[in-house]
Amino acid sequence: MSINKLILRNLKKNIKNYYLYVFALIFSVSLYFAFVTLQYDPSFDDVEGSIKGAAAIRTGSILLVAIVSIFLLYANTIFIKRRGKEIGLFQLVGMTKNKIFRILSVENFILYFGSLLIGVFIGFSVSKLIIMVLFKVTHIEAIAKLHFSAQALIQTLIVFAAIYLMIMLMNYLFIKKQSILALFRVISSTESRVKKMSIWEIIIGALGLIMIASGYYVSSKLFSGDFTTINELFMAMTFILASVIIGTYLFYKGSVSFIFNLIRKEKNGYLNINEVLSLSSIMFRMKSNALLLTIITTVSALAIGLLSLSYISYYSADKAAENNVAGDFSFTSAKDAAKFTKALTAADISFQERKIDVIQIEANLKNILGKNLQELNFDPAKTAIPVISEQAIKNINVAPEETVFTGYSDLLQKFMKFEDSGKMELKGKTMVFPLTYLGLRKEFVIDSFFTNGGMPTAIVDKSVFEQLRKDIDPKIQKEFSLFIGIDLKNEDQMEKANTIFKKINFNRNDLAESRLEISNNQKQTMGLVMFIVGFLGLTFLVTSGCILYFKQMGESEEEKPHYTILRKLGFTRADLAKGIRGKQLFSFGIPLIVGLSHSYFAVQSGWFLFGTEVWTPMIIVMAIYAALYSIFGFLSVQYYKKVITEAL
Repeated sequence: MSINKLILRNLKKNIKNYYLYVFALIFSVSLYFAFVTLQYDPSFDDVEGSIKGAAAIRTGSILLVAIVSIFLLYANTIFIKRRGKEIGLFQLVGMTKNKIFRILSVENFILYFGSLLIGVFIGFSVSKLIIMVLFKVTHIEAIAKLHFSAQALIQTLIVFAAIYLMIMLMNYLFIKKQSILALFRVISSTESRVKKMSIWEIIIGALGLIMIASGYYVSSKLFSGDFTTINELFMAMTFILASVIIGTYLFYKGSVSFIFNLIRKEKNGYLNINEVLSLSSIMFRMKSNALLLTIITTVSALAIGLLSLSYISYYSADKAAENNVAGDFSFTSAKDAAKFTKALTAADISFQERKIDVIQIEANLKNILGKNLQELNFDPAKTAIPVISEQAIKNINVAPEETVFTGYSDLLQKFMKFEDSGKMELKGKTMVFPLTYLGLRKEFVIDSFFTNGGMPTAIVDKSVFEQLRKDIDPKIQKEFSLFIGIDLKNEDQMEKANTIFKKINFNRNDLAESRLEISNNQKQTMGLVMFIVGFLGLTFLVTSGCILYFKQMGESEEEKPHYTILRKLGFTRADLAKGIRGKQLFSFGIPLIVGLSHSYFAVQSGWFLFGTEVWTPMIIVMAIYAALYSIFGFLSVQYYKKVITEAL
C-alpha cells in the first residue's frame, strides 16, 4: 500500500471521530474571520470613533485567538494519544518516527486547512449578518454591506497557520518521546482510576464543599453593609475568588466521589445497572479531570457572569436614564429651554414644562443613617444634600417641622441605608432647622447633577425653603440652581423631538440633557460589550463542550468491553442507554450547574453596580447558555448508543 493510499484510508477511518473537531475548527475560523472583518468593514468606519469599536473588536479577537488556540492544542493532544496504538503499529512494521510524523502531518494538513477554507467562506457569508446584529444591539443607524477583506483573510491565515505549526510541534515531540510499549499503553495511562476512597480524599471532598459554601456566603454579604471599608471589601473579594476556585478544584478532586460514595454506602453497595453506569464511572473519572473541569467551570462562570452583567446594564439603560434625567429633556438654563420649546412648538409637538428651584444645604443625617462611613469620605453629620420646596412637587404636603426624601439610587443604598423615620437637621449659614424625617420616596424629581453622587433630595415646607434660600452657604452651592424639565405628552414623538434636540446648539456652559440620548449612549457602549462577550462566551461554550465530548468519546471506547460483557449477560441496549443518559447528565450537568451557581452568586453580589434589573437578564442568559451546552450532552449520548450497538 502506498503512502498516499494509507493517508486517505486513515482519513476515512478517523473522520467519524474527527467530525465534531472539524465542526469546532470551522466554527472557530468562521467566527474569527467574521470578527476580524469588522475591523476593516467600511460601514463600521462611521461609528468607530463614537463607540471605539475597532479597539474593542481587536481586543476581542486576541482573546478569541487565545481560546481557540488552547482548544485546538488540547483537542490535538487527546486525538494523538488516542492514535497511540496506531503509531506503535506503524513502528512495528518498520516505519521510522520521521516517516510517521510526515504521514500524520499530511493528514492534519488536509483536515486542518480544508476546514480553514470552509470556515473562511462561512465567515464571509455571515459577516454582514454579524455587523447587522452589532448595529442592532448598539442602536446605530448605518447600512451593513457584504464586504470581503483581504487584510482579514491574511490575518486569519497567519493566525491559524501559527496554531497549525504548534500542533505539528506537539505531535513531533510526542512521537519522538514515546517508546513502542508506551504508545500501546498511552490511553489507559491517561485516566487514573481509584478503587477506594482514602481518609485524605474524604477530607478533600468535605473541604471543597465547605470552601465553595463559605465563598457563596461571603459573596451574599459583600455589599450588605457587613464590610464598610475599602480594605475589608478587597479582602472579602480576594477570599471569595480564592475559596471558590480552590473549592471547585477540590470539589472535582474529591467532593463528587465523596458524595457518590455516601450514596453507594446508603445502598449498602447494591447498585442497579443504571447506577453502575452513571455513579460509579463519574466517581472515578472526575478526579483525574479535576484541573480541566475547574478551568471549564471557572471560565464558564466568568462568561455567564460578564454576559449577565453587560445585559443587565443594557436592559436597564432606559431605567438608568430615567434616574439620571428627571424629564424627557432637562435644562439648567431658561434660555436653552426656551430655544428648545420654541422648536418643539414649531414642529407641532405637545409638551409640558416644569421648573424647580434647587439649593444645596448642609444636613446632619447621623440619626437616620447611624453608620460610620468615614472610609467613603462621607460624614453623615455634615453632608450637603439638594433641597426643594413642596410646591414644586404634586401630591406632596409636609408641615414646617417635617421633610420627605425622594430619589435614592439602589447603588448608594447598598453602602448607606436610611431608616424609615427619625430626627435630622438642615443647616443654613447661620440657622439650624430640626426636622422630622418621614421616609424615602423612589421617584427622581431632579437630575442626578444636583444630587451629589446619588444622595436623595429633601422636600421641605415652602416657608422653610424660603428661609434656607436666604441663608445659604455659597461654598456648597452648585453652579446651577434651576432645574427645567420638559415632558412630551405623546411618547410616539420622542424620536422626532430627540432629533430636534441634537440639532440645536445649546450653551456649552449650561447643562442640556436628553433621556433618550443618554439611554442610547449606554446601549451603544454596553451593546458593544455584550456583543463581544457574547461571541467570546459562545466560542468558549463550543470549545469546552467539544472537549468534554472528546473525553466522553475516549471513555466510551475504553468501556466498550464492559458493554460487551453486559450485553452477553442479557442487558438490552435500552437498559444500557438509560444508564448512559444518567452518566452524561452528571458528566455535562455537574460542570454546568456549578458554573451557573458560581455566576449566580457573582452576579447577585454586585449587579446593582451595572443596572436596575437583575432577574430577567440573568435568567435569559443562563437559560440560553444551558440550552446550548446541553446539545453536547445529547451528542455524547448518541455516540455512546453507537458504541453500545457495536459492543456485540
